[in-house]
Amino acid sequence: MSPTWLWPRWLFNRRVGKLLLWTALLLVAAVAANIAGIHYLGSVIGWERWLAEASGYFFLWRLCLYGTTGYGWIWMRRRLLAREPGTEARRRLLRAEVAGVAGIVALEASLLMQAA
Repeated sequence: MSPTWLWPRWLFNRRVGKLLLWTALLLVAAVAANIAGIHYLGSVIGWERWLAEASGYFFLWRLCLYGTTGYGWIWMRRRLLAREPGTEARRRLLRAEVAGVAGIVALEASLLMQAA
């Protein structure tokens, strides 16, 4: 009989398992893309140069991603407020919105500072 503190119950939750699997798959895909890019361009320096040259396209991709996420957020927000019309739900949403926008601004600011 193993102690319960070694294997917490949340670790075997199906939802957590799916989240961990998706995270691992995304990490493997990112590593594979970097290895393929380095191999294709011949060196790490060539890969870094290509990334710098394509940074405008990556910025456009992020803007499209932010727009899609914003559209999904508005859709989810309407549904949540229809289901929970109280002020507590509005406060929770406002906190999440402020945190999300602050996170995106911090990410983009750090990327701009790296490029300078």
